[in-house]
Amino acid sequence: MKSISILTPCFNEEDNVEELYLRVRAVIADLGRYRYEHVFIDNHSADRTVEILKRIAAADTNVKVIVNARNFGHIRSPMHALYQTTGDAVIGIVADLQDPPEMITDLVREWEKGYSMVLCIKRSSGENPLMFRVRKIYYRLISRLSEIETFENYTGFGLYDRRVVEIVKSFQDPYPYFRGVIAEIGLPHVKLYYDQPARKRGFTKNNLYSLYDTAMLAITNLSKVPLRVVTFTGFAAAGLSALVGFAYLVYKLLFWSRFSVGVAPLVIGIFFFASVQLISVGILGEYVASIHTQVQRRPLVIEQERVNFEHEPGPPKA
Repeated sequence: MKSISILTPCFNEEDNVEELYLRVRAVIADLGRYRYEHVFIDNHSADRTVEILKRIAAADTNVKVIVNARNFGHIRSPMHALYQTTGDAVIGIVADLQDPPEMITDLVREWEKGYSMVLCIKRSSGENPLMFRVRKIYYRLISRLSEIETFENYTGFGLYDRRVVEIVKSFQDPYPYFRGVIAEIGLPHVKLYYDQPARKRGFTKNNLYSLYDTAMLAITNLSKVPLRVVTFTGFAAAGLSALVGFAYLVYKLLFWSRFSVGVAPLVIGIFFFASVQLISVGILGEYVASIHTQVQRRPLVIEQERVNFEHEPGPPKA
């Protein structure tokens, strides 16, 4: 009997984790032919999330809990949990119930057909329409900048064969962009489209900085285009400066006594080129920061404790 690992990262999700556990357990029980484990990794929640997870784990040894020593961010924590799973397939599903657990049946069905990766793609979302539109523009931008095929409106929700998990491990990336890694692997995959429901309880933990961090991580991992743009912008700015300088010289020679340059062009020019330099340095800085993270080779997380990892996956509890 094969086993399936369900992976759920969570942070301050006391209102949702128990319902998610019950719905996942019910779906696995309906499948009826798999052992399973449900691995929760808590990113140092400040509410009752850990307390609830420990209570569930005490009654069901298929539930395994990792508690981080501190908040290690939304990038590193899920990847650490992925490496701790043992199933023949791993399904990543978030704790806020916006990834419908009932889709597990469809995910497993496609996996049984021989697909190594089953990717869930958002067709629509119950979130703020403006935010959903901004996300779509972001995914499209990443797709155009990337040197490989990427998946628009894909958040990481899906099923991954054990072979895929081992390949992801082999990357040994201390700050991995999971969606980019999946695109890089390129094994046979199928897309399942779904309508993402709105969050019913709690609120999103993704602030503006975390969204920016993910965006920059995606760009620096998947594309060299921004670096090339910096180079081309430098050449273009140098060419523009030469043309403007030559034009001013000719104009001055033709109208020597009447032409006055004035202060405004000088000030505008200084601010323009200073802006170009600052943007260029910022782009270069993002790539340098990415290199710095790789060189440090720090562990993904430090665990405070773990629960039930001595138990093998088993059938769903009645």
